[in-house]
Amino acid sequence: MRKEEVVRQFTTPLDAGAFPVGPYHFYNREYLNILYRTDLENLKKIVPEPLEIKDPLVRFEIMKMPDVTGLGSYTECGQVIPVSFEGEEGDYLHAMYVDSFPAIASGREIAAYPKKLGKPNLYIDSDALVGTLDYGSLRVATATMGYKHYPLDHSEALKEIVKPNYMLKKMPGYDGYPRICELVRSQITDVKILGAWSGPARLELFAHALAPMADLPVLEVVSASHILTELSLASPTVIFDYLADK
Repeated sequence: MRKEEVVRQFTTPLDAGAFPVGPYHFYNREYLNILYRTDLENLKKIVPEPLEIKDPLVRFEIMKMPDVTGLGSYTECGQVIPVSFEGEEGDYLHAMYVDSFPAIASGREIAAYPKKLGKPNLYIDSDALVGTLDYGSLRVATATMGYKHYPLDHSEALKEIVKPNYMLKKMPGYDGYPRICELVRSQITDVKILGAWSGPARLELFAHALAPMADLPVLEVVSASHILTELSLASPTVIFDYLADK
């Protein structure tokens, strides 16, 4: 393979890339979101400067994506922290656990999604919407919400989906020092709300050394939403370079 052909390849292996070229469109992307109050000091330990914490809140989310162009079907779960950057309010994507390697690889290589392997699930159990996360064989999180108890105004649901997202992109060099260390911003703008509901919710987190969700303990459930969408992801842009002065 010629040098110019190597450069043109999107990802490795060169004869069977780990994921296809985007953009990726999501059909019937389903969210279970539980916003809860947590310990402020614990948040301060993990939210990177120059992001600022407004309130000691965390959003636990599970996203079921049954139909994604190029990536197929997968589910992911994570913790999102409301923050601000230079006066703009948004969400810091702290951790994401995903059951699909192409989704993990594309999210980390193309963008800066903090994805690692996990076993999330979102399903209906009798009259409850249930979200779970297992890491290996151990349970890390169990979330429940009353299934479609109250309609949620679509404009309010849209606000949850289109907030700016802030992510940390880190890539080590061969000398062990970071080759890339950037804060990036992305925002979903191409989205349709297909349905939205709220209801009573509970969230239980279990301690795990490699999936430490419980380090941000649930002190109070503030709100919950169940949202069905169709959307496309946008490309991120760099807003802060930690290595600029190095």
